[in-house]
This record gives sequence, structure tokens and C-alpha cells, in this order.
Amino acid sequence: MPSKPPPTLGSLAVQVPSFTPHLVHVSPSTCHNLSMFKDLLKEYRRLDDTITMRLNRTNAQFRDRDRAGTSGKGNIQDQACAYVWKELVENWKRRTEIINYCVNIVDQSVEEKRKSSTSEEGDARAERKTRAAMFADEVKRNQVRNEMAVENIIRQRSLEAFQSRCQYFSPPLTDVEARKWWDAVHIQESP
Repeated sequence: MPSKPPPTLGSLAVQVPSFTPHLVHVSPSTCHNLSMFKDLLKEYRRLDDTITMRLNRTNAQFRDRDRAGTSGKGNIQDQACAYVWKELVENWKRRTEIINYCVNIVDQSVEEKRKSSTSEEGDARAERKTRAAMFADEVKRNQVRNEMAVENIIRQRSLEAFQSRCQYFSPPLTDVEARKWWDAVHIQESP
């Protein structure tokens, strides 16, 4: 009689990526809607927020694979660290792309409003309305740009947690993208 797989314990939805991931299309309206923009980043930051738990779970998964005889090459801890590092880098990359895209979208909007305010010099009412919209977009631009500073803090914190568990890990030299992120985060931490 085949054995039943063990039940999944814990809040799996938070700790494991979805088996049916949904693709989120970031559009200019996403960038202009700060609530939606911040919710999207919050979702992408979930891995960073649960880094210690993720390392524990990944280590346990690789240990189980080793016991079953289906593990890869090398030390279990090294495999787990490499797996989590790859996930971190992918998330960092996606979040950076989203933030940079939205910064560009909001910058374009501010510039368009600035140009239209100079062309409406005769109509005071339209000029005031354009200035108000421009001010709102400048506030939005500052908030979107602040997310990059938040991103740097989150990366630093995640790296510290990662290195506390993966003290001897260093991304392979062949993985150029991972090395770039590794070097960038280490440059930020030096005084």
C-alpha cells in the first residue's frame, strides 16, 4: 500500500510561492495609484520579510531530498542557501524594475504638466488646475522614489539575515546577475 504524503503544516500561502502564480501587468495607472503600487511592492517583499523562516523551510526541504536520495551536488546547507539567494535576487530585480518604471512614468507626467502650464499662460483657472495636478504628481514622484530607499534598507536587512544563516555562501562567479546584486549590497554596507 503506498504511503500518504505528510500533511503540509503552517501557513504555506505566506512561505511558499504559489503553484499557480498570477502575472501582474504594471501599467501607468498602477504607478499613479499609490495604494496599488505599494500593495504590489508589499507582495513582492514577502520573501524578504520571511527570510529566516524561508531559510529554515528550504534547508528542511533539501535535507528531505537528501534523505530520499534525490539531492543535488554538494552540502545541503550550501544548496539551500543558493536556492534562497536565487529567489532573493529575482525578487530584488523585479522590484527594482517596477520602481524604476513607475519613477519614469510619474516623471513623464510631471514634465507633461509642466509643459502644459507654460502653454496656458492666459487662462488663470486652467493654470491653477494644472499647477495643482503638477503638485500632486510631484508628491507622488517623491513617494515612488522613496520606495527605492526603502528597498535598499530591506535588501540590507535581508542580506544580514541571510548571512547569519549562510555565513560561507558566496554566489558562483558564473552567475553574473547574482554577483552584481551581491557586490551592490556589500558596497552599501561598507561605511
